[in-house]
Amino acid sequence: MSGSRMRRVDEAVRAVLSDVITQELKDPRVGFVTVTAVKTSPDLRNARVYVSVLGDEAVRADSLEGLASAHGFLQRRIASELRLKHTPALEFAYDDTVDRGIRLSALLDDRDERDESDGGEEPA
Repeated sequence: MSGSRMRRVDEAVRAVLSDVITQELKDPRVGFVTVTAVKTSPDLRNARVYVSVLGDEAVRADSLEGLASAHGFLQRRIASELRLKHTPALEFAYDDTVDRGIRLSALLDDRDERDESDGGEEPA
């Protein structure tokens, strides 16, 4: 399958899942979840769904557990919304991009503070 078609399929699955999770999923374990990306295998049999979760690690674990238990419902919604030869089996994974960005920003801020305390002079 071509790369552009795979991107369109990934984006369509992401859009359907985003809508269903925010509007229809009633599992109390699933907190404030955002679907950030979907990576579908070339044969459309599997899809890894990357999500970010607002909250601490316990909230994240509960949300991922709730999503995993609702995978059948979510797969049926994908099948009813999209015309695909195969409806992919869903696997949910936490997207740690935001966490890495915050950590990198904190490291840069720390470096800037050290540079300022050294007098702001660059080494020769």
